[in-house]
Amino acid sequence: MDISKLIIHTKLDTASPYYLQIAALIKSKIVDGSLEAGEKLPAERELALLFEVSRTTAINAYRHLEKDGYVSIKNGSGTYVSDRYSFESSTNTEIPWPQLLKPYIQSSMASLMSELMVSNVLEDKISLDAGMPDPDYYPVDIFSKLHRDYSAELDPRDFGHIPIHGYEPLRHTITQMLASEGIRCHADEVVILSGSQQGLYLTARVLIEPGDYVVIQAPTYLGAIQVFQSLGARVLSLPQREDFPLEILEDYLARYRPKLLYCIPTFRNPDGTVMNTGERKKLIQLAARYRLAILEDDPYSNYYYEDTPPASLKSLDDYGGVVYLSTFSKILMPGLRLGYMVAHPSLINRIILEKQYVDLHSNNISQWLLDLFIKDGYLANHLIKMRGIYRNRRNVMVDALNLGLKSKLSFQIPQGGFYVWCKINENISPKKLLQEALKMGVSFVPGEAFYAAAGEEYEFRLCFSRHNEKIILEGISRLEKAIGKLRKGQFSTPKKEMRPII
Repeated sequence: MDISKLIIHTKLDTASPYYLQIAALIKSKIVDGSLEAGEKLPAERELALLFEVSRTTAINAYRHLEKDGYVSIKNGSGTYVSDRYSFESSTNTEIPWPQLLKPYIQSSMASLMSELMVSNVLEDKISLDAGMPDPDYYPVDIFSKLHRDYSAELDPRDFGHIPIHGYEPLRHTITQMLASEGIRCHADEVVILSGSQQGLYLTARVLIEPGDYVVIQAPTYLGAIQVFQSLGARVLSLPQREDFPLEILEDYLARYRPKLLYCIPTFRNPDGTVMNTGERKKLIQLAARYRLAILEDDPYSNYYYEDTPPASLKSLDDYGGVVYLSTFSKILMPGLRLGYMVAHPSLINRIILEKQYVDLHSNNISQWLLDLFIKDGYLANHLIKMRGIYRNRRNVMVDALNLGLKSKLSFQIPQGGFYVWCKINENISPKKLLQEALKMGVSFVPGEAFYAAAGEEYEFRLCFSRHNEKIILEGISRLEKAIGKLRKGQFSTPKKEMRPII
């Protein structure tokens, strides 16, 4: 049994000594049968890493369990579950769920975003981490108005099941919307998704088998890395540089024959870079020559703050190999849970078969309202308004970083999207910086989360879309103080041992 599966999402608190909490958790798994008699437990060093505590704490946990007879420690061999507990567990009728679960492949950063989003380090915590629009501008009032104005036209059957690939009027509306952006497609080539994350998963699900190669750009969206790794793909990373590394991609294509390239060519998450038009055309030519499928993720192209971005890869697709994903979570509100995919009919038909196992179809009432929202011109007006708001917030964050942290950080001014990608110019670990920043009440995402291979990347991502200008300024001020403490070695040392958030 891999004990790491048994302690996923376990949090230690300061209410009691950590070694007692660890011992109690292991004891509970022994008693309920999750850990069987004679099973070898992790070495003290490994246990310490799993719980992110000192080795002494891990040793004390095992000694406590040994004293109570739950484990036996054999010098030179390791720590094993003893037979003492068997009479206690013989009458236990609970299902040992951990034994039934499939192995879960996750990187050390897999739960980072959920940890940050639910953490309550301080009541006035400023979240510069999760990439999401500002809730103050969710167009809830307009959606409510549309529901009131048009609800009389609804037929009771509209609340029943609809085709798996989505509400037909919305699919036609999306084809018209995309036509204005140079993407020519038929409604049969569009499937409505419960967010573009679902499309990413479904595409990988129908294309990737364990051992297949997938190419990504580094750094890239954490959710894509997790999906590919969870399906057993071998991930090849294109290095981070100013131009798109076409020659390295071609080498990968010749040597490994990957099935798929995943990319965010417009305002990439996390670094905001944009692939230029020439590179896009050359990429399409290269992909066509090697019959490489491209999964183009496009959540941010509508949020440009300078020039209109280049045409999408899908608009240049002359070989039918580009799968285009987009979402309304970033441009409207995440709770809408609607995105869409445009792809070759053969892939769409396979996606539909796979989607029916997941949710039959996405929420039809949300699709109906979204269709009205677009047709009545609200989407175009919303984008114009939000581009102005987010442009100003970007400028405020960039000015604040230049004023207080210019010598300590390097960054490029993003031309669109939600993020400023920062590189630390000094020997300061982003993980340690995050721990100190959380004590100050501000959070960000360490750069390590956006790479497929683990490593100490001296980078981190800040999001400027979530908060107004005043809060952004306060957040950067707190970040500046946290960096200052680390530079001076003035760490905030708690009275008790603190478990890092990552």
